[in-house]
Amino acid sequence: MSAHDPDHLTETPRWREVLDTFWPAPVAADRREQLRVALGALLGILLTAALCHGTAGDGAAAGRAWPWLVAPMGASAVLVFAVPASPLAQPWAVVAGNALSALVGVACARWLGPPPLAGAVAVGGAIGLMFLLRCLHPPGGATALLAVLTGMTEPRFVLFPVLANGLLLVAAGMAYNRATGRAYPHRQVARPVSHARDTEADAIDADLDAVLKRHNQVLDISRDDLKELLQSTQLRGYRRKLAQLRCSDIMSRELITVRRITPLHEAWALFRQHHIKALPVVDVSGGIVGIVTPADFMRTADPADATSLVQRRQQLQGGGAASPAGTPTLVGQIMARQVRVASMHRHLAELIPLFGSTGHHHIPIVDDGDRLVGMVTQSDVVAALARADADEATGA
Repeated sequence: MSAHDPDHLTETPRWREVLDTFWPAPVAADRREQLRVALGALLGILLTAALCHGTAGDGAAAGRAWPWLVAPMGASAVLVFAVPASPLAQPWAVVAGNALSALVGVACARWLGPPPLAGAVAVGGAIGLMFLLRCLHPPGGATALLAVLTGMTEPRFVLFPVLANGLLLVAAGMAYNRATGRAYPHRQVARPVSHARDTEADAIDADLDAVLKRHNQVLDISRDDLKELLQSTQLRGYRRKLAQLRCSDIMSRELITVRRITPLHEAWALFRQHHIKALPVVDVSGGIVGIVTPADFMRTADPADATSLVQRRQQLQGGGAASPAGTPTLVGQIMARQVRVASMHRHLAELIPLFGSTGHHHIPIVDDGDRLVGMVTQSDVVAALARADADEATGA
């Protein structure tokens, strides 16, 4: 085989693989974002230092000038302004992580004696306490070690400067990040999963929770951000696979429709006969004016009254049996008038978010004249994705 053969594969030398593990990854943020972060950290530390320096004055403790700013705040500023969405950079992590770590450091400096032992116990104890109280913050380890190495045994060191520094830095971070278009604080607790209906979004939440539990490591990214990144990546993959497919390529063209004046018992019979989940309602020109589902039929009865629901079903199955006065009898009286539709020329990939996050199971497709020409269901999309996967696997 020739060395110039395009199919010839050259094995990467072991030394290059080792070197690559130490080579820094490229920074994803552009120059504008880098400048935003640097300026934010400058302003945050400047505000914190100025206010705390003015408060500290020239007082002394244990025969020395009392500190008014601690060095670990520089590391906290990197997190607050560079990665404001990180769980490690949130206000509770910054304030409690540093203050509790300082408390551990002071206790170790006072009672454990030798700095090597006291410093090691302080860092390990601070990490354990931060895990316990859900305020893990990397600079907290430095704060605990700082207290030991400087021989700080005064408990008020925790309140000033550490707690005061943390509060001021967080306040500066909240103001600056929001002013420059970054959410801070960033939501960290997962939204509760809806049990009212089984949606694809709920399934993604459950899958993500299961994977994170199995991964069993601290991630420097919030759960919601991770979910958004996964969904965006998934959507880009779908778009790549479905780049050439439009709604007209996969939609069902054999439609069963009703009119506003269609009696409800006739529409109900269509549901039972064809085993469908929605009936488009069209006007005389074929334009869609509404949609009706089995749930719309049941809403005409009292949902809290089981007898009412049974009677309503019997009326619909009875082929036009007499209904109580005021009970709807025509499709137009119960249909949903707000209908989400899509153009037949729209790319199929653009419908994925609708099925995945809004609970839609079927979307009517219209032509250039807004006339109903088809229907795309979740099953149609799944079938199209399966064909795309099969074509990709075979190289078709």
